[in-house]
Amino acid sequence: MLVMKKKINAHMITMLGLLIALTVILSRVLGFEWQFIKISFDFVPKIIMGALFGPVWTGVGAVAADTIGMMLFARAPFFPGFTLNAFISGLLYGYFFYQKEVTWKNAILCSLSITIIVSLILTPIWLAIMYNQPLTSWVIWGPRLVKALVMFPVQSILNYIVGRALPLKRLKSYLLTIR
Repeated sequence: MLVMKKKINAHMITMLGLLIALTVILSRVLGFEWQFIKISFDFVPKIIMGALFGPVWTGVGAVAADTIGMMLFARAPFFPGFTLNAFISGLLYGYFFYQKEVTWKNAILCSLSITIIVSLILTPIWLAIMYNQPLTSWVIWGPRLVKALVMFPVQSILNYIVGRALPLKRLKSYLLTIR
């Protein structure tokens, strides 16, 4: 399932590019970022990418968005761990939404997976390395736990609403039939 099986055409590249641009805008321009926390709605285009392109292309798109966003709107030093976070979150969106019906179960499991793996496991490690803080420091964990408690339900609800609102069959057929 994680293999890039399908051929990609010009319309798919265009759609992926637009979603990458939207991710950059929602993450870097409209998002809020402090030293130990970042709040944004950049996951919304990743839901669409995941549903349309699958895990690998969504991971690649998320990495492209992270790299472009960092080059254009850097607010902190570049750290490759956060790019790995972007790829993993893209894989997870693709895994939970590609060629699957969007259900509450998928929406919640996707949010839970990203919250646990990316927000509560990997990000604290990267922050501890970046800012030379002990991994047990409340400077790292306090904001992370508050963010997880607030954003988990918000992200789950938006995963479901956006996933259900998309005319996925029409978009997929459009992207595959136009040459």
